[in-house]
Amino acid sequence: MIAPGSWLGLLGGGQLGRMFTMAAQSMGYRVLVLDPGDHSPAGSVADEHLRADYLDREALRKMATRCAAVTTEFENVPAESLAFLAQHATVSPAAAAVAVAQDRIREKTFLVDSGLDVAPFSVIRSEADLQDALLAPLLPGILKIARLGYDGKGQVRVATPQDVRSAFASLGGRPCVLEKFLALEREVSVVVARAFDDQLVTYPLSENHHAGGILDISIVPARVSPQLADAARTGAMKVAERLDYRGVLCVEYFVLRDGQLLVNEIAPRPHNSGHYSIDACVTSQFEQQARVLCGLPLGDPSMHCPAVMVNLLGELWAAGEPRWEHVLRHPRAKLHLYGKTEARAGRKMGHFTVLAEDAAAALETATDVKAMLLADAQSLRAAGAA
Repeated sequence: MIAPGSWLGLLGGGQLGRMFTMAAQSMGYRVLVLDPGDHSPAGSVADEHLRADYLDREALRKMATRCAAVTTEFENVPAESLAFLAQHATVSPAAAAVAVAQDRIREKTFLVDSGLDVAPFSVIRSEADLQDALLAPLLPGILKIARLGYDGKGQVRVATPQDVRSAFASLGGRPCVLEKFLALEREVSVVVARAFDDQLVTYPLSENHHAGGILDISIVPARVSPQLADAARTGAMKVAERLDYRGVLCVEYFVLRDGQLLVNEIAPRPHNSGHYSIDACVTSQFEQQARVLCGLPLGDPSMHCPAVMVNLLGELWAAGEPRWEHVLRHPRAKLHLYGKTEARAGRKMGHFTVLAEDAAAALETATDVKAMLLADAQSLRAAGAA
């Protein structure tokens, strides 16, 4: 066990790292963040911020010397950095597990080999894979770049073989996955934690609604049958075990109109759809991340009550600071801002979570609050234009 008072290392300075840092600090740990940004959300609250590239060997040596254990807040951290740190400290998750989720081709292959259902897909590595006969069965579909795509980036909807060829060229001819477009009933996700002693816990199923490829609202618990929720949790645990994963990860699913459950993708870290756990669960996903890292018993993931989380994107700041009284006047609404200095369209600036006795009541309040924030932003923009 790594005792409170010890130093923990974090690769990455985004909002997930910020929330991990705050959770670890509340437990008595000190956190060293390695991130190249000058004003990163995690770096601004860390006990120490190393401003350096993730491959900077001197910075990695300092982290390895100072920290008893190291974790990450995003999946695209260089695997060689994790491998170097693992020679000197506990690292969670391991580079080998993260590498699978970094690449859609490896991820899809892993899921199929694990006996999990996925949407029909084909790997596109070169122009030789762009023959009409190979593409037609998967159209209409979505062409997704194999690496570095997130929040809808690096994805193009395609309807014809020519669309696929044009999209492949627009993505730089880099390896891609062509995935058949399916009619969905909803999208759901499960956050799962696995400790070094193989203990496993899962969080309640989250129902996720997206806008422009970015998560908009999460409703917890998801409005699905108990049987489907059990199947989703079982699948998430299977992923963690087959990956030999130690840490917190999220498994995202498609639910088809016939009730079939398909794995969409894996996120080897805490997840946006699990942010509700900060306010609605006995143990948040970020405290759980610290518990795994430090060899502590896993915390109870049970919910106190249903919750709805709403993402706050940069558009709300287009005409100035939003009027947060719309959120804060509700006694069971919780506001979380990420400390980012620049608001841009599509950039996640914060979130709020509404707690209630049932999901329907939480959703009604959350929807009303979101509508008021959007209406304010629109009226301010109109006034500024006039």
